[in-house]
Amino acid sequence: MTQGRLIAVVGPSGVGKDSVMAGLCEAMPRLHLVRRVITRAPALGGEDYDAVSVSQFEDLAENGAFAVYWSAHGLHYGIPITVIDQLNTGTDCLVNFSRKALVEAAAIFPNFLVLNISATPQTLAHRLSARGRETEEEIAKRLAEANKPLPAGLHVIHLANDGPISQTVARGVALLQPASV
Repeated sequence: MTQGRLIAVVGPSGVGKDSVMAGLCEAMPRLHLVRRVITRAPALGGEDYDAVSVSQFEDLAENGAFAVYWSAHGLHYGIPITVIDQLNTGTDCLVNFSRKALVEAAAIFPNFLVLNISATPQTLAHRLSARGRETEEEIAKRLAEANKPLPAGLHVIHLANDGPISQTVARGVALLQPASV
């Protein structure tokens, strides 16, 4: 059986990763959405995740509960080791990722693909402001980081998300349609 692809979704804050991922999973029912473990308070909106304390996260990491984990924006994020079981059944797995963990993940997962979602600075500023989670200063900082380049040597698919989500999802489905490698 062919191993599934781990599709790491990256993009700046406010680009619509969660909306695009939900749309892709709806349009491609065989795609498995990976639920991350995060040291964030529960039910803050956006993605579904398993909320844990920092000490719980550290214990999980020490005990091999994560295939990959990283820290960003004052939080810790982990991809459960169970994703490997999903991939071994030939299932493609979609997961919200960090640019800083891509190289490590590419070394771990043989069929690793990056879906890089982008939007114009105007679109990002509007979305970040509308969600009301960050101050103007925090929004400015996130916008300054929005165009950081991805590490070299990765298999990357680029997807712009400035228009209607239905159009973005349709383009994403078309880009991801080729069978798992």
